[in-house]
Amino acid sequence: MSMSVYTVTQVNRYIKAVLDEIPHIKNVYIKGEISNFKHYNSGHMYFTLKDSASQLKCVMFSGDNYKLRFRPENGMKVICFGQIGVYERDGVYQLYVRDMHADGVGDLHIAFEQLKAKLEAEGLFDSSHRKPIPLYPRKIGVATSNNGAAVEDIKNIITRRYPMCEIIIAPTVVQGDAAPADIVRSLQLLDSIDGVDTIIVGRGGGSLEDLWAFNTEEVARAVFACKTPVISAVGHETDTTICDFVADLRAPTPSAAAELAVPDITNEKQRVANLSAAISELLYAKIEMAENKLSLVKNNSPLADTDRFFENLHADIENSHSRILLLFQSKIANAENRLFGAARALNALSPLAVLGRGYSITKKDGKVVRSSNDIETGDAVSITLSDGIALAEVTEVTHNG
Repeated sequence: MSMSVYTVTQVNRYIKAVLDEIPHIKNVYIKGEISNFKHYNSGHMYFTLKDSASQLKCVMFSGDNYKLRFRPENGMKVICFGQIGVYERDGVYQLYVRDMHADGVGDLHIAFEQLKAKLEAEGLFDSSHRKPIPLYPRKIGVATSNNGAAVEDIKNIITRRYPMCEIIIAPTVVQGDAAPADIVRSLQLLDSIDGVDTIIVGRGGGSLEDLWAFNTEEVARAVFACKTPVISAVGHETDTTICDFVADLRAPTPSAAAELAVPDITNEKQRVANLSAAISELLYAKIEMAENKLSLVKNNSPLADTDRFFENLHADIENSHSRILLLFQSKIANAENRLFGAARALNALSPLAVLGRGYSITKKDGKVVRSSNDIETGDAVSITLSDGIALAEVTEVTHNG
């Protein structure tokens, strides 16, 4: 009896050919939980789908997975669409995934939460990065579609509320695959224009899919990179985007963004008028207070009767003059008395006074002769009298005792 022998390759190729011809596994939807997920540098994704009883190997090539809105993760429940086939080399059958959706929660919702968590962890949502919106802007840049109600609402509100502000519109694609790149371009353009104080970026309402460009990473980073303060105004009041979290200020609608970007000129004029009135009232009150104080000083001071004031002042000066004169005369008299007393005392001690009483002073060689021992017979001496000097010669010296 003859026996057929096949090679491994032939068997694997046969099984692959059989599976390739089964219609209901060519385009099949399979749901399960992702495990063993790997995303290689080549861009290909390899993972396992499992449920409570079984598991199935899966591959999703880069040509298919680049379209995914979210990043697959272990533990995520998904619905995969693709074809069951055999990888001949390993003899392993697997699901070749061409598309993937979240099971139970939408793809966009997952992508939103993933990007939100990533950017928040990097600090892009921190309030410390937020720049204040200028109170009185000169120029406002608007990045939005040049057609539609949103741009018209913004222009009308700004023109009505603050007509001196210039509006610069950067026509922008805000929906579809080309929207993220175009929004980034408009933001960079407006941020580079000299004198632009505030940028409004946004669009009118729509579905989550319609607003998705404002939930992309490139738009979020472009908003964060702007040196000019950015107001995010995407959709309706209930819509929230990643752009809102990164912007310096979030407005619930484009119309609200226009109101937040500029003051109301009518209110400003009224505020100035109120301040002017308050300042005038304060000044008048201060002037009146100063006048009352001046009047009080005038009526209760010597200046109230100038004639009497100067009369009293003149009398005070005369009295002071008399007192000073008497004091000066008294001091002179005391000084004269002290001088005369001193003169008398000096005169009593003066040799001249002694001479005046009949005494004389004898000198030998200019020295006063105080004793008979100071002279000898034949010495020449001078005798000082009260009214002159006599020269004499000693003829005899007699010593007492």
